[in-house]
Amino acid sequence: MLSPFDDEYFMKKALEEAETAYEKGEIPVGVVVVINDKIIARGHNLTETLNDVTAHAEMQAITAAANYLGGKYLQKCTMYITLEPCQMCAGALYWSQISKIVFGAEDKQRGYRKSGVQLHPKTEVKSGVLEEEASRLLKRFFIERRNLN
Repeated sequence: MLSPFDDEYFMKKALEEAETAYEKGEIPVGVVVVINDKIIARGHNLTETLNDVTAHAEMQAITAAANYLGGKYLQKCTMYITLEPCQMCAGALYWSQISKIVFGAEDKQRGYRKSGVQLHPKTEVKSGVLEEEASRLLKRFFIERRNLN
């Protein structure tokens, strides 16, 4: 029997986190961390709320997942992210030794692949999951921002 918990299911949960960020006026990026089909951490951008440039969704979720697991390594975990990680978050994910990253929209300007940052050699990456939905939310946010200024 197929599990109802597939990549799209968990990416929808990450998109819910991105919507929360959007409602707070934050860049709408959301994350969930999963182990054995269970969400153990959630996060969304809090850079404006916390006045902290490091408060990206991934950073929030890495800390929450490590606290849940009682250790700094996220082996056997999958992180679902609505946007390709930046170089800072990719570096933190490298050190966390996360097993898998699944992201929605690619970030052609600031994504880790553009900057040449490497993930841990054992980290599996899958991209493009619900890419359209993630991109649409980001575009709506930035269009609204431009119209306010």
